[in-house]
Parts: sequence; structure tokens; C-alpha cells
Amino acid sequence: MAGNNASEIRVAGTGRILVAEIGAPLPEAFSDNPAADWGSAWTDLGYTSTEGVTFAKKDKLDPVETWQSISPARFVYADRDLTLKFAMLQFNEDTLPFFLGGKSSDIRKDSAASVFQFDVPDGPTFDERALGLEFTDGTEVTYRFVIPRGQVTATDDIKLARKAAAQLGVTFTALSPGDGSALATFVMKDAAYTVPTVPAP
Repeated sequence: MAGNNASEIRVAGTGRILVAEIGAPLPEAFSDNPAADWGSAWTDLGYTSTEGVTFAKKDKLDPVETWQSISPARFVYADRDLTLKFAMLQFNEDTLPFFLGGKSSDIRKDSAASVFQFDVPDGPTFDERALGLEFTDGTEVTYRFVIPRGQVTATDDIKLARKAAAQLGVTFTALSPGDGSALATFVMKDAAYTVPTVPAP
């Protein structure tokens, strides 16, 4: 509804980031147990920094110039980048390979207790995943955002210091599903939306 309405202002009080294999089901149910809503296909990446998640959508439009006009006659869509940027605070078999490229199965356990090895690839690897973002604003509002196919395209420097936690900062970029499906999807539990209910097929 148009007009000033403070109840429609959203603050991402807390949230989480999850990853899954491509093709993981989109969580559409909203129960008292969010972990069950996402299902076993999704893995929670745990604590992230207080900066939360930076959501960015950038479209590049190329102008069509003409001899008859100084201004462009029209624009042609040339590119779309949809990215999520965040920093993980936990180091484990899910976060480290996600940051460096690889799978949790690439981590090998030594014969000694609590001794593990992970080899950083010599070159870039194609590590495509599905990525999910969930945040809540109070107890009545929950937003979920899912990129069904994408991969980490940039990583931040890891600072190892005495007075700060090490962070695994990544930028995750959406890739086209290639079958006419959506690049990404929002699923919201939010009474602020007043659109007609879509009947079941």
C-alpha cells in the first residue's frame, strides 16, 4: 500500500546463510522450526560478521546512439550481476572449502586425532552451489532469498591478528539456471504484502 507506513520498514535483526547442492528444494513452509523448513539438503554456514550480508544487483545498459539525436534512442540490456557479500567467522569442513574452492570431502583426516589436511587447488575450480539467505524482523516477519545456482567469485583477505576474529569473506554471484527459471527467488512471511492469493494448480 502506498504512503507512509512504519510497519513496513524492515530491519534484518538476525539471519543466517545456507548452502546446498544445485537443485535443492526451495523452502516455502514457515514453521516454528526453521531448520526443518530448509531440510537436510541445506547446510548452515554458522556465524557471520556483524556487517551481515550486502545484497547487490547491478544492471549494465548499453546506449544505442543515432546520427539524428545527441541522446540515446534506446538502451540494450548487456549484463546483470546479482551478488551476496558476507564474511564467515567459523572455520570447519563447510566454510573453508567454500572460501577456497572445493568440497568438504576434499578434507582428509590424518591417523592422529583432530589432524586434518586440505589442499588449496593450484588453479580456479568450478564450485557451483545453491545459496540461501534468511533473516527475521521480530517474530512475525521472515524473509528468505535463494540463488539456485551460483558460485564464489571473489574472496577477501584473511587478517590474522591477536585482537580480532579471522574472517572468511566471500562474494557469491548468481548464475543463470539456463532453463528459463528465475535467477533468484524471494519467499516472504510478511503481512505487509496485500496481493491476491494464487490458487493452487
